[in-house]
Amino acid sequence: MQRAVSVVAHHVLRGQSLPLVLGRPLSAAQDVLRRTPLYDFHLAHGGKMTAFAGWSLPIQYRDSHVDSHLHTRQHCSLFDVSHMLQTKIHGCDRVKLMESLVVGDIAELRPNQGTVMDQTLLCSLAGWSPCVMSRHPTICRNGLIPSSPHQAGRPETQGTLSLFTSEDGGILDDLIVTNTSEGHLYVVSNAGCWDKDLALMQDKIRELRNMGCDVGLEVVDNALLALQGPAAAQVLQAGVADDLRKLPFMTSAVMEVFGVSGCRVTRCGYTGEDGVEISVPVTGVVHLATALLENPEVKLAGLAARDSLRLEAGLCLYGNDIDEHTTPVEGSLSWTLGKRRRAAGDFPGAAVITPQLEGKVQRRRVGLMCEGAPMRAHSRILSMEGTMIGTVTSGCPSPCLKKNVAMGYVPSEYSQPGTPLLVEVRRKQQMAVVSKMPFVPTNYYILK
Repeated sequence: MQRAVSVVAHHVLRGQSLPLVLGRPLSAAQDVLRRTPLYDFHLAHGGKMTAFAGWSLPIQYRDSHVDSHLHTRQHCSLFDVSHMLQTKIHGCDRVKLMESLVVGDIAELRPNQGTVMDQTLLCSLAGWSPCVMSRHPTICRNGLIPSSPHQAGRPETQGTLSLFTSEDGGILDDLIVTNTSEGHLYVVSNAGCWDKDLALMQDKIRELRNMGCDVGLEVVDNALLALQGPAAAQVLQAGVADDLRKLPFMTSAVMEVFGVSGCRVTRCGYTGEDGVEISVPVTGVVHLATALLENPEVKLAGLAARDSLRLEAGLCLYGNDIDEHTTPVEGSLSWTLGKRRRAAGDFPGAAVITPQLEGKVQRRRVGLMCEGAPMRAHSRILSMEGTMIGTVTSGCPSPCLKKNVAMGYVPSEYSQPGTPLLVEVRRKQQMAVVSKMPFVPTNYYILK
């Protein structure tokens, strides 16, 4: 899910019309695998390369997959995620553009001041139930994330996880949208949906510009690094002047990192651990990666560890766990829908999704646990009577729990945690149980 090259210089003047797309256009439909700016760096450090979403990326290094996974949970790991699509949305109508494509409330993401995050959203991301929040208000000031410049001492900005949806209610992709203090939206979406996402945004820009709107798109040719794990903030703090204690989960700021200027640091990740994603100019990415690895807490990690970490955290992989035939409600992602958007019913697919919010949906994404042979994608899920009722979408042995974990879709009547089921693995049936997600508690950094 990443990508990189030289940053496109862009100056926006008030009232000046914006070009439709800035930056070098890239097509994901290439015969030759793309390489991130760290390709040679990976090889030099023992990276075992594999094809992923049209890119050549490390699946692991000299350490085993399990060792890398556990090191991330106990210390921190550095992931190259430069294959992901990074874009900037410019212009006075940038929020209008994004809200015409996603289910989230982008207008509420005001830079330079605190924002109330929907309590259900916060709890879902942190792995808590809303009732836990009400019993323990000191966890996060009753669900408020204080992120104003007065509290943080700098112009940080807030982001949100959202979904591109179709008029049929299906999920076209998941993405993170950040409203920056520099006057643009910074968007990160999946490499596997590169062409689709870019075309979706470009088409809507053309439509809006034909209506006289002021909006444009720039592909950001930066590398993207993810530093993930409980030691991540401590490691990064040694290379920045900003106080990272004042940069909570899902906020972002531009800063110099280990001598590399112009880096956007966002407190987020795909592992369930505290950590950051750093959008860094290509010319400085090898220097930055080298500087981070000088700390003994940091090791390189690849796609294998990233997949098992995100599964333990209950996070979806687009194309496996969610796709164009899955609605946010079916995917247990209703919390991504902003309250204002729900009330207005003005998001793509609202005619299909809103009734599902208010009534019963036929199927839901659930977590599963079992012992014995590990469940894998496409394993059949059966009722206790032996009737096929669903399919596993992701599964692996959990290095932390020493049990097999998976997620998949079952009819709503089978979705309650504790429900016993059968799964078919290697043509044999074995017991499984519907389990709450995340399987492993998350450790996102939230101001107390």
